[in-house]
Order: sequence, then C-alpha cells, then structure tokens
Amino acid sequence: MSIDTGTAKKVAKLARIKVEDDALPELAQEFSNILEFIEQLNEVDVDGVEPMVSVTPMRLKRRVDGVTDGGIQDQVLKNAPDAREGFFAVPKVVE
Repeated sequence: MSIDTGTAKKVAKLARIKVEDDALPELAQEFSNILEFIEQLNEVDVDGVEPMVSVTPMRLKRRVDGVTDGGIQDQVLKNAPDAREGFFAVPKVVE
C-alpha cells in the first residue's frame, strides 16, 4: 500500500503534528514503509500459536496475603496534632 503526500498531510494534521510541505514526501514514504512491514507481518502463519505475555515462560512473583502492619494505632496517632477516641481529629471545613 502506498501513501501519497495528501494522505500524509491529513494524518499529520489529525495527529496535530506540524510538518513542512517539503518534508511531506519523506513522511509519506515512511508511512508506506510502515504499512509494507505490517503487510509482511500479516503473511506469517500463526495458526495453532497460543497467545503469550512474554517470550520466556514466567510467573509473577506471589506473596502471602496477610496483614503485616496492624495494631500500632497508638504509634500512628502519636504524631497527630489532634487525636480523639482513637481517630485523627480535623477541623470542620463545611459550614
């Protein structure tokens, strides 16, 4: 598939990219090269190939889902400017 300069100019406008008129033929050629490469990829037979996340088989590291930092309410509230009944106290902002 070949891209002409008019199409390249339209794509540049849609992408909000300023391209000078003398650079449009080169841009059109680049677009054509990209589409040509995509056409080559479409020729590859992928029947029977399972989709994969990575080239190498791997699993994400897992960790135990457990509470690790609880029961330190007093330490957390120690630096609060105003704490009441085990909670942070903040001034009322809605009148």
